[in-house]
Amino acid sequence: MSTFQALMLMLALWSFIIAMLTEINKK
Repeated sequence: MSTFQALMLMLALWSFIIAMLTEINKK
């Protein structure tokens, strides 16, 4: 796996985590 692919994977994971946190904070 290239560094670019790992970076994109990290970004996708972070955006998912942030989305989950914002959903929890809405409640």
